[in-house]
Amino acid sequence: MLKKIVESVEFIHEHAPFAPEIGIVLGTGLGGLVKEIEIKYSLDYKSIPNFPVSTVESHSGKLIFGMLGGKRVIAMQGRFHYYEGYTLQEVTFPIRVMKMLGIKKLFLSNASGGVNPDFKIGEIMILNDHINLFPGNPLIGKNQDELGPRFPDMSDAYDSELIDVAKSIAKENGIEISEGVYAGLTGPTLETPAEYNYVRILGADAVGMSTVPEVIVARHMEIPVFAISIITDLGVKGKIKKITVQDVIDVANKQEPKMTFIMKELISRI
Repeated sequence: MLKKIVESVEFIHEHAPFAPEIGIVLGTGLGGLVKEIEIKYSLDYKSIPNFPVSTVESHSGKLIFGMLGGKRVIAMQGRFHYYEGYTLQEVTFPIRVMKMLGIKKLFLSNASGGVNPDFKIGEIMILNDHINLFPGNPLIGKNQDELGPRFPDMSDAYDSELIDVAKSIAKENGIEISEGVYAGLTGPTLETPAEYNYVRILGADAVGMSTVPEVIVARHMEIPVFAISIITDLGVKGKIKKITVQDVIDVANKQEPKMTFIMKELISRI
């Protein structure tokens, strides 16, 4: 894997000579953040050696380099998912590349289904922990000590200092936010009522199809992580309704300005 990472990094250095300090994964609900970035370079995923290509219609598939909040950032405009047929190692490969490019912190966003009965559609939730329910772990296999330890500690998967600053930003600007635990499942099916109940019993507040593998790999490489989610539907008994991908996107788009503001302001303050 290390050889492939180096190949990708060398290509990026050649075509986008830029030294990012912050990595961003623009999942559902944060695509508009690209408009806030003063773009210096942009590379299509398909042009980068060893990079997967996003097959999800709502994910653009570009690596963006530029300035945001006074910081040098690299942003993934669209992420990869296990349900697309990629391995967990392939899903998380770009996080490895961003680390080798020099990032010091990683910011992620996603859309998720709320299983906390106190949540409402459109709720913004900061992740403070997760439950890995994927059928595997991106660190399974021979460990490469150059990337991180064999048994990385996950007791602080989500950086408490970044969470505190984000909460302060939200409070100062009258933005309602919650904190909670995110359960990562494979998808692409949305959960059954019994599955929603299952993840709630396990201790989750929301459930989605991404983020967890990326966070595991980031922490393996000792990158502090901040992640935020938009609750686009509810998996609570009596509130479960049939939804489409477009329904998810519509809710995410409505809350996107708030998410964008929190992320931009957080990056400017660190």
